[in-house]
Amino acid sequence: MSNILDRIVKTKRQEVAELLQRHPLRELEQSARDASPPRNFLGQLAEPGIRVIAEAKKASPSAGVIRDPFQPGVIARSYADHGAACISVLTDTDYFQGKLADLEEVRASVQLPVLRKDFMIDPAQVFEARIHGADAILLIAEILTEKELVHLHRLGESLGMAVLVELHDSASVDKVLAADPKLVGVNNRDLRTFEVRLEHTLEIAGQLPDTTMVVSESGIKTTADIRYLVQGGIRRFLVGETFMRSENPGQKLADLIAV
Repeated sequence: MSNILDRIVKTKRQEVAELLQRHPLRELEQSARDASPPRNFLGQLAEPGIRVIAEAKKASPSAGVIRDPFQPGVIARSYADHGAACISVLTDTDYFQGKLADLEEVRASVQLPVLRKDFMIDPAQVFEARIHGADAILLIAEILTEKELVHLHRLGESLGMAVLVELHDSASVDKVLAADPKLVGVNNRDLRTFEVRLEHTLEIAGQLPDTTMVVSESGIKTTADIRYLVQGGIRRFLVGETFMRSENPGQKLADLIAV
């Protein structure tokens, strides 16, 4: 694990402890199971053509503040109007300046399914995601043991949510496959060096079952990037910073997928 991931996970353990002080796990589970049904995240990604999970995030540890002012609802509507399949919302506060209220605002602003993108290490966070309206969650293989990954994956699906399992290291492939995921995201950025290689998606995808929906994440900036990955058999993408740096995120999305 990289140093930044170590720090983030340490922070998340503190956040989980504080959450469970406020709300017992059983209470969180009941509230999650009583929440309104999730939207069909997987169904949106299964539609024909290029499918983009468009991300709303204010900042990142490597880039600092990316978008200010940050208006999640406005961004979400722009994405929805320009062809996004789903929307991802960063809810981590300490490192990405996000919050759960951003997730709620996005979900109230559009009809598209919404992913809670955070660093999930505990069932309490999975329940919390559903309570606040998440239709899907992200699980990062490099911060979880195989047992934790399988458990959280099953828990998310039991709540009706889609689960996007993300990995970077090829050493994590067996761990990911143990969860039998329908949806796998390949992070093209090595968080230890911050090097980005689009080829990485193709290399990892070749180690996954043909039935797996593969999402290419990080470093996607141009139509040439999309074209390169589409030629390699990839048609699902998660893009954030490229859109957040644009004056009109939705139009940037439309331009990117016009291949």
